Amino acid sequence: MASVMAANGGQSHAPVTGRFAAVYSEVQNSRIDHALPLPSVLGKPFKMVNGPRSSAAGNPDEIAKLFPCLFGQPPAMLVPGESSDFPSGQILKIGVVLSGGQAPGGHNVISGIFDYLQDRCKGSTLYGFRGGPAGIMKCKYVVLTSEYIYPYRNQGGFDMICSGRDKIETPEQFKQAEETTLKLDLDGLVVIGGDDSNTNACLLAENFRRKNMKTRVIGCPKTIDGDLKCKEVPASFGFDTACKVYAEMIGNVMIDARSTGKYYHFVRLMGRAASHITLECALQTHPNISLIGEEVAANKLTLKNVTDYIANVICHRAELGYNYGVILIPEGLIDFIPEVQQLIAELNEILAHDIVDEGGLWKKKLNDQSLQLFEFLPPAIQEQLMLERDPHGNVQVAKIETEKMLIQMVETELEQRKQRGTYKGQFKGQSHFFGYEGRCGLPSNFDSAYCYALGYAAGALLHSGKTGLISSVGNLAAPVGEWTVGGTALTSLMDVERRHGKFKPVIKKAMVELDGAPFKKFASMREEWALNNRYISPGPIQFSGPVADTVNHTLLLELGDTA
Repeated sequence: MASVMAANGGQSHAPVTGRFAAVYSEVQNSRIDHALPLPSVLGKPFKMVNGPRSSAAGNPDEIAKLFPCLFGQPPAMLVPGESSDFPSGQILKIGVVLSGGQAPGGHNVISGIFDYLQDRCKGSTLYGFRGGPAGIMKCKYVVLTSEYIYPYRNQGGFDMICSGRDKIETPEQFKQAEETTLKLDLDGLVVIGGDDSNTNACLLAENFRRKNMKTRVIGCPKTIDGDLKCKEVPASFGFDTACKVYAEMIGNVMIDARSTGKYYHFVRLMGRAASHITLECALQTHPNISLIGEEVAANKLTLKNVTDYIANVICHRAELGYNYGVILIPEGLIDFIPEVQQLIAELNEILAHDIVDEGGLWKKKLNDQSLQLFEFLPPAIQEQLMLERDPHGNVQVAKIETEKMLIQMVETELEQRKQRGTYKGQFKGQSHFFGYEGRCGLPSNFDSAYCYALGYAAGALLHSGKTGLISSVGNLAAPVGEWTVGGTALTSLMDVERRHGKFKPVIKKAMVELDGAPFKKFASMREEWALNNRYISPGPIQFSGPVADTVNHTLLLELGDTA
């Protein structure tokens, strides 16, 4: 691999990446040169066709006030044909930034942008901003070349340019971003991120347009949580790979449970705001119990209700001679339980304004129900609820070991039932958290191709002069050649929230829909899975063979539901 020099504010430095010194496995090496198909529309001359004027996901009047330059933009679709929208011989300067947590396939989005510029705008330059949005503000970048990008193709991680969770939101930060785009003479910027990052991308696009700057901004949908999607953007990248990684591990513990016959494995899975990962992994592996946060919230279940539900299944299985099983828990479960939400809200207020004394006098500020719940929780969970809040003032859910809490609560409940003579089995709980393991795996064939198409589409959107859109690739249940390509107005995905007395734009998170096809499929089978051992062990991600191109259940069921 060739030596590469990185630029930092115009200065040359040694490479910041470790990939050039890394030793690759045979699988990694084989993936680097894995040829990626493109939707057929991208392989021929194409033109841009605009759709009808867009609105917003909620509060369109407020969104229109916040984005006067962008609101109402039509979606765009690439279709075969010649067009003056894509001037030949144009040389572009494009920046790209990774924002937020890692998701498998991010490197292929960058590869897709680069290849578009090589194919359609020869002589163009692609700048990679290092360390996330902070790289834009501090003008820290690397000029991405063919040699630099090569070892990252079809590889997991975000280490080509690394990511960050900074936001560009204050007047000073917007000014810094403007100075960087002017210094590099950027024609466009691609923001690869989740809902917050794409909201930020839209704010940047609005700011640049309002100031008549030439820099245009396009977003790309990234999050393993699967909660950034809509009809026009059917999937966020990384979800497919992450769920397949988790499903392999769940299948492994299922075999362990059946082999030993004496353990209940409580598996907490990533996904704070939505339970898409838990639902998809359930559809892939058939566990005995899967808790779906959105259903818990809809039915207003208490922590005691959840504990009783788990205990009831364990008792029924014991009667059948099964003292083992697998239980899936979404990372954000406690956020969905109304009484816990109330407790957290009260704790947030106390932690924001009061000193928590060791004598416990602060507890008197909790209402009776919240105090009773707090005392009901195991001591370790009490401590975790009191941890420092995140920058948004939220409880750091990833640090709350919900699976261990449920093991202790179920253990207590079963002991009480044993004393009453209603339970005669044996219970041993094993806790697991499958989180970061799924974020940087080698992307599946689906995510590899999907991300490459998203990046290529982002290049086309910028080339045609579009801004404030999110790259959209659809018809994903069909072969890659039949995928559709275009862009969706970011403002059409938005609603507003009241924060500090002002309306703030937010891209609405896509939650598990209880009347949607994926949940209905799960609900129709869960009683059978609860009592009978219908475990499926999918095994590791396959890159060749009969199941290599299999798409996740959620996407197939959702697309089938809307067909």
